[in-house]
Parts: sequence; structure tokens; C-alpha cells
Amino acid sequence: MNDFLSFSQIIGQEKAKGFLKQVIRGGKIPHSYLFTGIPGIGKTTTALAFTAALNCMNPENGENCGSCPICRQIAGRNFPDFLEIVPDGQDIRISQIRELNRRIAFPPVSGGYRVSILQQAERLNRESANSFLKTLEEPPPNNIFILSVTDPLELLPTVVSRCQRVSFQPLSMEEICGFIRSREGVDKDSADLAARLSGGSIGGALRICKEGFLEKRQRWISRALNIPGLSRGQALKIAYDLGDEEKKVSDEEKPDERLIILEMLEVWESWYRDLLATRLSCADEILINADFSGKLKKISKGLKIEGLIENLSALDRAKSDLRRMRNTKLVMEHLLLALAGYAGREPGHI
Repeated sequence: MNDFLSFSQIIGQEKAKGFLKQVIRGGKIPHSYLFTGIPGIGKTTTALAFTAALNCMNPENGENCGSCPICRQIAGRNFPDFLEIVPDGQDIRISQIRELNRRIAFPPVSGGYRVSILQQAERLNRESANSFLKTLEEPPPNNIFILSVTDPLELLPTVVSRCQRVSFQPLSMEEICGFIRSREGVDKDSADLAARLSGGSIGGALRICKEGFLEKRQRWISRALNIPGLSRGQALKIAYDLGDEEKKVSDEEKPDERLIILEMLEVWESWYRDLLATRLSCADEILINADFSGKLKKISKGLKIEGLIENLSALDRAKSDLRRMRNTKLVMEHLLLALAGYAGREPGHI
């Protein structure tokens, strides 16, 4: 039996849910939305709940009933008027937008609203983005578009300007901990650690709970510890080797190798963030890697606050570049050189 899916079942995101329910109650439905926020915080689930509330046979106060045939179809992810577009390789291609336009030219099968969600919409290339812009300018009746993105600045401004923005916020540790304890049946300490490391993402916390993550985390933190003492040549070699090594892991586990690298960079970012917090004498309670508090205190004593801030900025840029599908090895070369202290230096200044 499929789970009942409604706004009330979504963890957190009260502001986003409240806005969408208000839109439904008002009866005037904008045709395009921009769902913004980090991965794994409920954007797709909210899009499904929105679809259910719009098409439910027995809606009440902006919520769907959960028991009519349409609600059951949506809960089972087999509703014909919910279309999901995901990147084909590096991009959302113009052929995918053309196919979407072909399908939305016909009236919705259910007679209500058709909702089309573009996952990782920042990966629309220029050609497909311009084609989709024409669709947004003249949408067929009863069609709603949702662009799900991490960073709206990576979209064409003309696309952003035609969408109603709905912001999704990182979830609290308490919300994530309670959810994964009830769903995964993990102990409190493991759930607490997963919540700390997730960055506010339920999807991230669920991945962390999978077997093997803590071992990978230990390996990644060990690498981070060795970066400051690297020579330029060593930094470049490690950057080159990382892509190959993580690709082997990804071949075994089957996810995109970039997701493995991004996961590692999230751990590194949490490590440098904790170093900065410790250097500023913040309370242990705010540390993400609280199980390494002793090591953090020892290492942070000899570090400059400005350098740690620069390292965090370098990590943030690297993550953004990887999400844009930039060359992985080149991104890692720039990052390792920055973390090792060689960013902006000429070779003769090593």
C-alpha cells in the first residue's frame, strides 16, 4: 500500500507549505515556480503534495484527501499529469524540452492540472533554457512548471523572473534526528551524528546512515589533516588521484562519481567550519564533528582565522563548480592548491 502524501506529512518547510496552500485556497494558480534550497530537504516531495492538492477530488482547506483515486496515483508516483525532467548526462537537453512541449500541448489527462518539475534546473544549457523560456512565456492552459534548483543564480535571469520563488530551508537537527530514528531505526547517537553531518538535509542524513559512510568520513578527514603540509606537486598529484580513486568507488556503488566527490567536500567543509568555530572558542555543542573535538582544539591553535575563511570559500566554489559539471580534476587541482596555501602564487614562490 502506498503512503498518503500531503503537505501535513512533510517535515518542516512551514513557510513554503503555507504559501502553496494559500495559493490553492485563493484559486489563482501561477503557472511557474522556482523551488530553491539544498538537495534532500523536501522540494520534490512538496511538488508531489502540491500536485495532489491541486488535483484531489475532495480537497479541504488547501490539503488533499489522500484517499481518492488521484491521491492514490500520486502517492504511488504513477499519476499521468506529474512529469519529471532530470538531466540527461551533463545537461537538460533541448530534445527533452521539445518532448516536454509535445506532451503539454495536449490537455491534462485527469482534467485538472498537469505539473512538470525540472530537477536540477540549473543544468539547462543555453539552448534548452532559451527554448524553455518560450514555454514559460506562453504556457498551455492548466500546466504548472516547477524548477527545482540549489542556486537560482545559475539560471538565466529571464527564466528566474518568470517564476514565483519558493524557498526551502535546511531542517533542524531535531527534525532530522527524529525522522531518521523513526524511519531507519538507528540509535540516538548514530542519528545525532547523521543529523549533524547532513547540513540540514534529510536526504543527506539518510545517505549517511548507510553502511560504510563513517569509514569514508574517517578517510576523508585524514586526508584533510594532511593537506596543509603538502608541496605544490603533492597537492596536484592528490587532486589527480582523487578523481580516479573515487571513480573506482563509484563504479562499485553505482552513483555518479561527482556525488562521491561532493560528499567528500561536504565533510571537508564541515571540518574547516569546525576548525573555525573552535578557533573562535565557540561551544562544543555547535560542532558538526563533535566526536573529533579534542583533535580540533589541538589543530586550530596554530591556524589563522582569515585562512580558514578563505579555505571555506574555496570549498564552496569547488562544490558550485562540480554542480555545474565543470572538469572534476581541474576543480580539485584548484581546490587542493588553495587548501595547501598555494592559491595565487607563482611557481617560483613555493
